[in-house]
Amino acid sequence: MLIGLSAAVFVLFNGRIAGISGILGGLLEWPKGDIAWRVAFLAGLIGAPLVYGAVLTLPEVRIDADFPTLIIAGLLVGVGTRYGSGCTSGHGVCGLSRMSPRSLVATVAFMLAGFATVFVVRHLIA
Repeated sequence: MLIGLSAAVFVLFNGRIAGISGILGGLLEWPKGDIAWRVAFLAGLIGAPLVYGAVLTLPEVRIDADFPTLIIAGLLVGVGTRYGSGCTSGHGVCGLSRMSPRSLVATVAFMLAGFATVFVVRHLIA
């Protein structure tokens, strides 16, 4: 609920979509007068777990993949984000709430790709 609420508040007060890839990608372009809010948003994404971890115990993170696999997966996600014109946060949270047909197609594609990947990795390769 908090993610949806924050995305709604973000679009109401800033007129912008809270898609992480778009916010980060905008920083790489260095648009004039459009940097401070992007840096603040990303600092909040990084800082919030750090503050939480300082107050409470963070859950254990367990990744069942080696480093090369994680690099390849990250690159594939980056390529998919560019081809899909946005990431899961932009399409899945913000786009679907605006009833965007493009976001519906993108979210279905993300989900199907995830299901297929898990099936292949867990049942066909391993």
